[in-house]
Amino acid sequence: MDLAVHAERAVVDGRDTPATVTVHAGVITAVEPYGTPVAAAEVVHLGPDVVLLPGLVDTHVHVNEPGHADWEGFASATLAAAAGGVTTLVDMPVDSVPATVDVPALQAKRAAAHGRCHIDVAFWAGVTPANTAELAALHAAGVTGFKCFLADAGAPDLPPLSPAELVTAMRALRDLDATLLVHAESDAELAAGPAPRGRSYAAFLGSRPPRVEDTAVAAVLDAARQTGARAHIVHLSSAGALPHIAAARRDGVRVTAETCPHYLTLTAEQIPDGATEFACCPPIRDSANRDLLWAALADGTIDMIVSDHSPCAAELKHRDTGDFGAAWGGISSLQLALPAVWTHARTRGHTLAQIAHWMSEQPARLAGLTGKGRIAPGYDADLCAFAPEETWTVDPGHLHHRQPLTPYAGHRLHGVVRRTWTRGHGVDPARPAGRLLTRTAKHPEPAP
Repeated sequence: MDLAVHAERAVVDGRDTPATVTVHAGVITAVEPYGTPVAAAEVVHLGPDVVLLPGLVDTHVHVNEPGHADWEGFASATLAAAAGGVTTLVDMPVDSVPATVDVPALQAKRAAAHGRCHIDVAFWAGVTPANTAELAALHAAGVTGFKCFLADAGAPDLPPLSPAELVTAMRALRDLDATLLVHAESDAELAAGPAPRGRSYAAFLGSRPPRVEDTAVAAVLDAARQTGARAHIVHLSSAGALPHIAAARRDGVRVTAETCPHYLTLTAEQIPDGATEFACCPPIRDSANRDLLWAALADGTIDMIVSDHSPCAAELKHRDTGDFGAAWGGISSLQLALPAVWTHARTRGHTLAQIAHWMSEQPARLAGLTGKGRIAPGYDADLCAFAPEETWTVDPGHLHHRQPLTPYAGHRLHGVVRRTWTRGHGVDPARPAGRLLTRTAKHPEPAP
């Protein structure tokens, strides 16, 4: 064996249990009873204060390279991810130049990432009103699925779909058996409301009330019901949409949903006016809404937690003026997602086995990455040694993100990533060894 990890606590098959995990050629060969003697090139012993988790799979990361590598690049993003226990990420098609809307753009993405990634990386592609003819070629090139917007995201090369265009796109993707990820905010509802401006967070929140999301989610559910396509709601923040998602599932509609650490850990009540590091779209809502999101994770209405790591150049946050209307909407949290979520999950009685389900197994299934997301024989040896009771204070200067501005600055968090292995090897900042992945599963629906 190349590696043997003796863990007094490991998350295996949904349980926290003692285990010995053996690895050869980057793949888990066996999960044995704890303490089973193994001859291996490297032998690691983890005590009772550390839990061996499957490496996290983050399917919502904006790397921004090529074109905006000063916002975030593959080298910095993947190093930050590894420091946060993430061993696989899937890059979003927007905020790079060009957007990933055709095969040449996908090739440019892969060229920018080649030889620079510290963990494994896969890619989503974008859907626009004009690129339906490109979807089959992108799917054949191995993208994990497709992403669209229903409202203007300020990205001219990835414009939003109208309700009719959404149905057209879903029909095309149904025929490819591909998933459509949807940024579910309604262009019409946004146009009907007040424009965000000024330092008031309450005013910013009022410019994107829950109905902006709820209306868009209803349109996604209707389109999925009409077409039979598989849809996924990204970064759900409005709890008002949850009953509709649950009802659609009961009717057999193929829909899944994700939420993000900032919606589960931060609340509108705690955001000071002018604190544009908290600006994101959809917005962070109140504590009662947050409680409902946690309940929806517990009952399975929300399938997974992913970061939506969306950094920008520091000046685009307009911290000097604190103008929420002018600030870039995005939260930097890739390195912080696991401890931020665990800090709040533990107080609500959730377990690390549930965290692994929400942050590793389910995202891997969504992206069709069949060798990821579990500690089990035949799976990639992507592992994270996590000390759940150790506490620390977030210092942006110690983060690996290209842009360190984060709303978590100064937060006291539970949980420290002691070590990360990608395919059985520790991460060496001087030697990027991540692979560029393609979809491996035909039917990547998350499990109940």
